[in-house]
Amino acid sequence: MSETLTIFLRGATVMGCAMAALYFFRFWRQSLDRFFLLFALAFVIFGIDYAILALVSVATEWRVYVFGVRLIAFALIIAAIGLKNRQT
Repeated sequence: MSETLTIFLRGATVMGCAMAALYFFRFWRQSLDRFFLLFALAFVIFGIDYAILALVSVATEWRVYVFGVRLIAFALIIAAIGLKNRQT
């Protein structure tokens, strides 16, 4: 795949993550439920991760720090689900 197409697709992914984050922030402002806040923060982290991958030429998908950042985002999602299930 060409480098230009890769950068374009990563930019589209950043936009999708930003839209999901804004969507969850809106629900958090309405309900003040930390479930939505943690999901929004996870998507912000995903968006930043993909933006760095698109902007920095030495960054590749197979670097350890890329997986570490994504691990933090997925941990936030798991924590949100766990905390929501523990409340009931």
